[in-house]
Amino acid sequence: MSASLVPLSVLDLAPVPTGASSAEALASSIALAQTVEALGYTRFWVAEHHGMPGVASSAPAVLIGAIAAATERLRVGSGGVMLPNHAPLVVAEQFGMLEALHPGRIDLGLGRAPGTDPATAAALRRTVEGLSAEEFPQQLAMLRGLFRGQVRGLTAVPAEGNEPPVWLLGSSGYSAQLAGLLGLPFAFAHHFSGRNTLPALALYRSSFRPSEVLDAPYAMVCASVLVAETTEHARYLAGAGALSFLRLRSGRPGTLPSPEEAAAYAYTPQEQAFVEDRLDAQVIGDPATVRRQLDELVGATEADELMVTTSTHDPADRLRSFALLAELAGTNPLAWPRAA
Repeated sequence: MSASLVPLSVLDLAPVPTGASSAEALASSIALAQTVEALGYTRFWVAEHHGMPGVASSAPAVLIGAIAAATERLRVGSGGVMLPNHAPLVVAEQFGMLEALHPGRIDLGLGRAPGTDPATAAALRRTVEGLSAEEFPQQLAMLRGLFRGQVRGLTAVPAEGNEPPVWLLGSSGYSAQLAGLLGLPFAFAHHFSGRNTLPALALYRSSFRPSEVLDAPYAMVCASVLVAETTEHARYLAGAGALSFLRLRSGRPGTLPSPEEAAAYAYTPQEQAFVEDRLDAQVIGDPATVRRQLDELVGATEADELMVTTSTHDPADRLRSFALLAELAGTNPLAWPRAA
């Protein structure tokens, strides 16, 4: 791929719309993966969230297996596995098996925060040991060692000899610096931590040390994008996700509301300001607007790869958004042209 082209990939949360079931949401995610593969996207990553009625993606390894089996070329991975929630041996066995079943198509993206409430995190691990994010480097070292048969007294089958590419994920500087020091690829969560994007990427690049994995830094930026025929309709559709995020931050998580429900919601002035700030931080609009905003994002971040996440109440609107974005890119495999 030319250095002037930035590959396009997808992050999916398996959103559960109001009125639909988790099973329907997971089926929609598999259908989306098949669609974006045909359109030419490079990767399809799934998230790990627990205790959220509006997100069906709680077991990334299981969902990755289903998506990889339903596709042929697409790289499928985790965006990410929250390592404090899991024993490194379990993650090594799961992703070693995925890599053995689908060689050359699996990515293991890792996060350092539990990403859930303390009770759920403790229930996942059945202990409070290892839940601190400060223990992440040791857990990561053990996990990578298990893939390579370097942990004394432990044999991880079928992980040994089946190590997928390991990515570090982050929304601040900690994982950015660690990824740089270890010479690993880094994915930044611009979609919910946009103010930290440029400082974190700068820290990653300044900290980078060449490794057996990478000779130079490789940074992927994940952005929330919604494309529709008109900017007005795109913002109307995006209102559902903004209301869902407002409810989550208010301690009232629920399923993904419809845009009609979001439009009719009686926002307080503070809530309206929160929603507008949320929408303004995303890439939302008609094709021309989205092209301009993504050009600006890629130019400012100097991203090596662009990952897009899109949530809509109606799965058809999500499919349409990815199709319109593919038309804007206009290459196969899809890549965003870097401005000269």
